[in-house]
Amino acid sequence: MEKKVSIEKVCILAGKIMLESGAETHRVEDTMNRIASAFDVVNPQSYATPTGINFAVDIADETYFLRITTRSTDLHKIAKVNHISRRITAKELNLSEAFSSLNAVDKEPLLYPSWVRVIFAAFASGCFAIMFGGVWNDFIPAFVAGGLGYAGMLGVDRFLEIRFLSEFLGSVIIGIVTVIVIYFGIGKEMDKIIIGGVMPLVPGLLITNAVRDLISGHLIAGLSKGAEAIITAFAIGAGIAVVFAFI
Repeated sequence: MEKKVSIEKVCILAGKIMLESGAETHRVEDTMNRIASAFDVVNPQSYATPTGINFAVDIADETYFLRITTRSTDLHKIAKVNHISRRITAKELNLSEAFSSLNAVDKEPLLYPSWVRVIFAAFASGCFAIMFGGVWNDFIPAFVAGGLGYAGMLGVDRFLEIRFLSEFLGSVIIGIVTVIVIYFGIGKEMDKIIIGGVMPLVPGLLITNAVRDLISGHLIAGLSKGAEAIITAFAIGAGIAVVFAFI
């Protein structure tokens, strides 16, 4: 029994890291099943949704559940879990070593700190403004608006942990900064600056994962991620709309 519990802990921990890091649910289930099979589990049963994981070592056996409360994007952690999974499949790690390796990955902070993410979001905003037809005079305004908006989103999300509200306020900041720079004649095309500024907030990974899960037959996960993406898009649009309502 101790061996089975250990297998379940290893599998659920691997799934937890991947879900919290932005992996698709079908990839999570496949990784958990492969790990279990590597430890001689004949019929592993895994079921993952964006907010929870169920796992059992056999049909109608004791099922273990783990609630997922926070999700972000960290492809580096996903890659590490995949590497550990391959080592387990190759019989290079035993149960205790696998659990220790996964636990170390779980405790790692995000690969890039918040200030680095803000800087990259700012550069991405400026580049998107140019890519969507803006002029070079719009690069700096979009850079500032996108950076401040993304920083505001991260700050609100850290304290309130309400994703909709953080994205809404982030887009409000982008709208306000854009109106200010246009008023003082720093930027040229307001629409291009706004589009560039909000691009780092757009739920591209959610949309991609939703489509991939739907194609793979994971209808509940695909629909839930699609709904989350729609809510995120609505929050972004609503934030910009609120700013325009007051100018």
